[in-house]
Amino acid sequence: MNIAIVGTGYVGLVSGTCFAEMGNQVTCVDVDERKINKLLEGEMPIYEPGLDELVKRNVDYGRLKFTTELASVLNDVEVVFSAVGTPPDEDGAADLKYVLAVAKQFGQCLKKYTVLVTKSTVPVGTAEIVKEVIQAELDKRGVEIPFDVASNPEFLKEGTAIKDFMSPDRVVVGTASKRAAMIMERLYKPFLIQNMRVIFMDILSAEMTKYAANAMLATRISFMNDIANLCERVGANVDSVRKGIGSDSRIGQKFLYAGCGYGGSCFPKDVKALMHTAIENGIHMEVIEAVERVNEKQKGIVYDKLVMLVGDLKGKTVAMLGLAFKPETDDMREAPALVVIEKLVADGAKVKVFDPIAMDESRRRIGDKVQYCEDLYDAANGSDCLVLMTEWRQFRMPNWNVLRKCMVGNVIVDGRNIWNREELEELGFVYTRIGEK
Repeated sequence: MNIAIVGTGYVGLVSGTCFAEMGNQVTCVDVDERKINKLLEGEMPIYEPGLDELVKRNVDYGRLKFTTELASVLNDVEVVFSAVGTPPDEDGAADLKYVLAVAKQFGQCLKKYTVLVTKSTVPVGTAEIVKEVIQAELDKRGVEIPFDVASNPEFLKEGTAIKDFMSPDRVVVGTASKRAAMIMERLYKPFLIQNMRVIFMDILSAEMTKYAANAMLATRISFMNDIANLCERVGANVDSVRKGIGSDSRIGQKFLYAGCGYGGSCFPKDVKALMHTAIENGIHMEVIEAVERVNEKQKGIVYDKLVMLVGDLKGKTVAMLGLAFKPETDDMREAPALVVIEKLVADGAKVKVFDPIAMDESRRRIGDKVQYCEDLYDAANGSDCLVLMTEWRQFRMPNWNVLRKCMVGNVIVDGRNIWNREELEELGFVYTRIGEK
């Protein structure tokens, strides 16, 4: 099939590349000429394991192309995916200006039946607005050209996005058109060859599904962080509690790990947008509002524990391991590390940081507020204390004897609960973690 994908950010580039990998002819479109030129030169605008090799292979085979002009390819494709950003407004609502700009251009350039599929995460009811924008443009042109709109929310996890796309748990498609449904089923069939897991539903339900899924996962995280904080007060161990409740098949093991809060491009934005949608419709989602409050508070827990153990941080040197909101990505949007850095710098502490991937992104975001280090040992050298913010694999088993010698102090705050208390205390470290007294 011939398809176009508008937006070469995380969702658009991964989706387009994976569609091309299955033999489709894909054109990725972006108004950012600089980004398109970099892609044409083989430079990735995002970090995702394995993506650069996959892009190169499909470009070399001629299945994946890049352009700044949707009009140049619209006449040749059956489906256009809209995967542009929907950044939050100040009140938490999703900003639809890019989504509606795609719809407007689609209507201005449409020449034959084509399906416009929204892959961006958008508020419930957006598809109807998109449809109205397209029809208004057709009316201005004085033409009657059939088209359909559909919703196909993405469920990709940063760090495993290619695997998630190539072997999805499910594909959700919202459409009122049998013709569009047949096209979408044909497009996704190669990905689901062993078990057709395309779930068709109305568009409103598809739009709601994405928000509900992310809000549910965020709820599990905030719930376990609340439990962890109570465990500390009463003397229980949150890891034991996690195993105890996770063994219940009705609950399961996933997203039950206590830590220093969630971040990234999805959970914070989608929780806020869902809350805003509810308020617009006269409802307060009290559970979801609590989820956000708990998470915002939890982002500062590593700092709080550091103050409790060290006291005044002015003049102290703090080594920070991890900057990205999770491993296997350079994404620092809403990352807990940013909150802790801000608090430490405000207290007059010197912050030395290391992250395997996110150092350039950190420089772009916060400049020289912190000292960037070559590795975890460089960060720890001369430090009074060490904090873990991201559970990268290379941080799981450091040489603690080397760290003990190169650190000036001995305080360690484990914000992701990956290290062993007994081992560290035997070496003379003062160690604390989340959800354990």
